[in-house]
Amino acid sequence: MKVCSIVGIRPQYIKMSILMLKMRGDPDVEQVIVNTGQHYDYEMARGFFKELGIPDADYNLGVGSGSHAEQTAKMLLGIEEILRREQPDLSVVVGDGNPTLAGALASVKIQIPVAHVEAGLRSYNWRMAEETNRVLVDHCSRLLFAPTENAVKNLLKEGIEKKRVFLTGDVTVDIVREYMKQAEESGVTGKLGLKKKSFILMTLHRAENVDEKVNLENILKAVSNFESVVFPVHPRTEKRIEEFGLSHLTKDFTLTDPLGYADFLSLLQNASVVVTDSGGVQKEAFLVRTPCVTVRNETEWVETVSAGANVLAGVDDKKIVQSIQVMKKRLVEVKRAPFGSGDASSKIVEVIKGVKLSRKI
Repeated sequence: MKVCSIVGIRPQYIKMSILMLKMRGDPDVEQVIVNTGQHYDYEMARGFFKELGIPDADYNLGVGSGSHAEQTAKMLLGIEEILRREQPDLSVVVGDGNPTLAGALASVKIQIPVAHVEAGLRSYNWRMAEETNRVLVDHCSRLLFAPTENAVKNLLKEGIEKKRVFLTGDVTVDIVREYMKQAEESGVTGKLGLKKKSFILMTLHRAENVDEKVNLENILKAVSNFESVVFPVHPRTEKRIEEFGLSHLTKDFTLTDPLGYADFLSLLQNASVVVTDSGGVQKEAFLVRTPCVTVRNETEWVETVSAGANVLAGVDDKKIVQSIQVMKKRLVEVKRAPFGSGDASSKIVEVIKGVKLSRKI
């Protein structure tokens, strides 16, 4: 069976790494990897592919930066050309980024079935581009791999056929377990002069936070009230901090470039609390038992909130400060495993191999 795996941004490299490796090593699967190279992530791709052991992409589109429409349009053109040349039996996309939407649309328009990994997530915030992407992709996919029971309920509630939905667990559990030993041996805390459980880790990248000066200023101002803050800065976020004249708020932070996965996982595991707007980091924090403060008003990972491991603080600086103070004292206890047992990638590959798909190009 010929499968086209489509990725393009850092979280997708991470989420798809083990799945792509399993497909590449399976004699019953021929895999073609397409890296769209969205925004800054094209420059970071080689490092992540090497660290995570992902086979080199067969195609690199190098789409670069631009508006959502510009990026998606360039991806559509490039992906369609590749699909017509390769004629795969199935396209696999993951998450909710622009490469996800472009990969799904390019495929279904020429009648290639789509499999969506991480299907069924809903924040119900339609101002988020990610929410639009994930809903559209779910409704044009043939196979929907849901990470949680709640995700399955969301899909069925929207009228998607039950036979197309598979509860597999979350591939993030697979990758966290795979890299935990490397994280423990990372040594990054020592290199940065950090003591375990005595620092705050922060990540910011979502447009509604970093492209809005008031929101970005509120978040940085709130976190600057605390000592020992480690901030791996996304290039886009760094650019906005400089543009908005907010560098004074980060002068006491330990600023780093975007980190490799093992180093980041090590920092996350050893932080007293993480402040983030990333869906993936909320989930990773839950898995390594680190309290999380999410600077959004809603989350697609509702399981982390109901478990008491995550609090939604929005972008009000006072609420963020209060939330950090509370969560720094919180002991995260996981009484059940809502994200599965670490075999999601294997389940997904078996479903892909076992389902007979018909197509016409």
